[in-house]
This record gives sequence, C-alpha cells and structure tokens, in this order.
Amino acid sequence: MAQYSRIEVASVMKETGMVPLFYHPDIALGKKVLKACYDGGARLMEFTARGDFSFKVFLELNKYAIKELPGMILGIGSITDAGAASMFMQMGANFIVTPSLREDIAIVCNRRKVLWSPGCGSLTEINKAEEMGCEIVKLFPGSTYGPSFVKAIKGPQPWTSIMPTGGVTTETSNLKAWFDAGVTCVGMGSQLISKEILDNKDFKGLENAVRKTLETIEKLK
Repeated sequence: MAQYSRIEVASVMKETGMVPLFYHPDIALGKKVLKACYDGGARLMEFTARGDFSFKVFLELNKYAIKELPGMILGIGSITDAGAASMFMQMGANFIVTPSLREDIAIVCNRRKVLWSPGCGSLTEINKAEEMGCEIVKLFPGSTYGPSFVKAIKGPQPWTSIMPTGGVTTETSNLKAWFDAGVTCVGMGSQLISKEILDNKDFKGLENAVRKTLETIEKLK
C-alpha cells in the first residue's frame, strides 16, 4: 500500500514544485535515474507505465525507493483505467496520474486515500475533477494550453491547483511563465531526463540538472 497519504503527496508537490517523469524498461538504469533525481533534491517521481511489463519495473523501483531513498515518493503515470490503478496501488504507488479525467479511477483512488491527478483540458473538466476530490489537476498537454490558460483559470478559481505536463522545460523563462501564471508544480519528462542523458548514462549530469531546476523553481515561487 501507499507509504504517503494524498495530503502528504500534495504538500510535497507544492513544496518542491516539480515532478520528474520517466520510463525505461531497464530496472538497473531506472534505479540510477531515481537515485540521481533524489540526490539532486527531487522527492517525487512519476514512472510512466508505457511499456510491456512496466509493472515489474515499477515494483522493483518502488521497493528500492522505500529501502534506499527515504522520503522519495514514487507514483505511476499514464494510467487509463481503474484496474491498472488498483494494480499499481497494490504495488505501493503513492499517487496516480492519468492522461484524461476518469471517474472510475477517482473512485478506486479515493477509496484508498491515494492522490490522483487527472489530465484536464477545460474548466468544466477541472471543476468535475475537483468535485470528485482531486487535489492537484494535471493540465495536459500543457504545450497546447500554455501559461495563459492557467492564469485565466486562476482568476475565477484561485483555489485550483494545477500541474502542467508537456511544454515545460528547464529554461528559466519557461518556468517563470508557468509559475507567474500560478501553477502549483510542473511535470517534466524528456526535457529533464533526456534521451542523451540516458544513452550516455550521465547520471551526475542529471543530478546537477535536477538540482539547478529545483533551485530555479524555488526562486520563482
């Protein structure tokens, strides 16, 4: 079961301001990526369930995080149905991220008090997600909507917490635009954990990139 409650997860998302996203079928490489992000200061990681037998990789990474990385909160992304959400929660997923708004996933996550963050693309979807108990809404794909969309939503609904994923980079100007608009945190995948870093196994470079990005976010919040 989850090691962290949904309130604890939401608090860490707000405090750190960033959720790294990552997928790779190699368990050993995944552990090194997880460790590099942890050493760089990240305390959250979304493992995206996009490949065959990804549940086996996630299980080993979560056991590694629990044993070796105190305070590291591992969750699962790209979940599209309640069955998958339930399976990963059995493996200890601390939060569930989905590409779209699905009530069946909300129900199974709320039953276990596990944070779920659904992909939303309209004010109507955001309102529906919040009515179903969502703490932090995922704006997806963020590149389609941009910071101006977030700013428009926060006007009438300052209580809404938004995490854009897609369209977020490590550049200061990009991060400033998002946080000035009022996002709670950002999800960042290949712009942070790039193919080049993985191919070259540049884990020290990844650690430094995570640290620098978190420092930038801290200054902007």
